[in-house]
Amino acid sequence: MGNPHNTTRGCEDGEVYEVGEIVTTTGDMDVVEEETHFISASAHILIREIMMCNRDLQKIKEDINDVEKRLKNIIDVLGRI
Repeated sequence: MGNPHNTTRGCEDGEVYEVGEIVTTTGDMDVVEEETHFISASAHILIREIMMCNRDLQKIKEDINDVEKRLKNIIDVLGRI
């Protein structure tokens, strides 16, 4: 693979030349080859992936909060015994 830094030489409006890796939350990896057109559709896919990750993260935070509340209740009950 070429230079791991982003390049923008010769880009049309709305296009970015990208070199690098995109690793998703499932561990899947997409390699964006040098001088591959990174277009609006690709950006939408990445934005959708970020939104799904944020939703999953919010659910995990809520689950952690619920577990912390249950643990606190258990500790309170055990403290009364």
